[in-house]
Amino acid sequence: MSATAKKLLVDVHSHVYLPRYASLLRSRSSVPKICSVTTSDGIPQERLLILNHEPSGGRPVGSQYWDREEKLKFMDKHGIDVSIVSTANPWLDFLSAPDAQLLASELNNDLEQYCSTSPRTSNCNYAIKRLYGFGLLPLVPEITTSAALDIVSQITQLPHLRGLIMGTKGIGRGLDDAALDPVWDAIEKAQLVVFLHPHYGVNAEVWGEENNGHVLPLALGFPFETTIAATRIILSGVLDRFPSLRLLLAHSGGALPALSSRLASCIDHDPIVASRLKHDARYYLGKLYLDAVAYGPEELGFASDVIARADRYNPQSSSTPVLSRSIGSKRMLFGTDHPFFPPLTSTEKWKSVVENLEAIDRVQGWSQEDRDGVCGANALALFNLIQ
Repeated sequence: MSATAKKLLVDVHSHVYLPRYASLLRSRSSVPKICSVTTSDGIPQERLLILNHEPSGGRPVGSQYWDREEKLKFMDKHGIDVSIVSTANPWLDFLSAPDAQLLASELNNDLEQYCSTSPRTSNCNYAIKRLYGFGLLPLVPEITTSAALDIVSQITQLPHLRGLIMGTKGIGRGLDDAALDPVWDAIEKAQLVVFLHPHYGVNAEVWGEENNGHVLPLALGFPFETTIAATRIILSGVLDRFPSLRLLLAHSGGALPALSSRLASCIDHDPIVASRLKHDARYYLGKLYLDAVAYGPEELGFASDVIARADRYNPQSSSTPVLSRSIGSKRMLFGTDHPFFPPLTSTEKWKSVVENLEAIDRVQGWSQEDRDGVCGANALALFNLIQ
């Protein structure tokens, strides 16, 4: 890979509510929905509600949620060369199986059009578009295996879709449901990247009665949901049955890196699961990819340590592994979570984006090559963007 290509900035965590999807949300009378309100200043405004009892009455939405030119302007402002965009939650979870299958197919075609007609990057000599995408699967209760596999096949055949985004419910029973094995198998064989992203958080009652806006659900609820879902995947043996599966966890894997040794110890002391897995639980963290949406260098450094130590727990390793943050960095990728977390005041750049870039730049133990990898080269390789 050329030095020029290594310096591309690639955003793997960037959302879009495509016009077809936004129109559906506007037509709904119940959550999830987009509703029209009038502010106290008499200004009409659209607001997005994705959960019941949404804090602050939902969030204001506008063209930055669905207009491609707004996405490209955001990328230009922050020096982002390529974005891997995904439909944001709640995806298709609220639809019937027939409706979900039809809409998944339509939105995947829409996203292919959105990406394939985007401009080429100007920072390298390769034929790389500025936009690629994660497709959608109709993973809802009552969906048939054949219907889900048809959509996997569709995504595989759309050249600008390089993976799929998946919530934590699977087909209703979670991602550890054995009924998903044919889907995992097809995804693995197609070498698609699965972006595991939260939506439901945890039981809202735990947040108490104090009005803390979105802070507790977003800062803690979403990452805890990811932590639980990824742990259930590990415990179910999915990563033993499909060892080449490419799983990318949102928000740097939530609390899983910090709790992975506790998880391993609990497994070793539980008669139900002690002999279920082929490896120590910490081994599987080295099989995962994490976005670098953590906002702090210490958190990113710790996560890369946890990834790097995974080979210690591989009985087939021929040598004593050396703990190296450089090794861990190879499975971490820059993200912005655009269009969420906009600044509350007018600024030239989004604080959330600047914080993530500064965090990558300040991780102790990462070389400049490692930082360039997290910023772009790792994504170029994972998504096979350079042939």
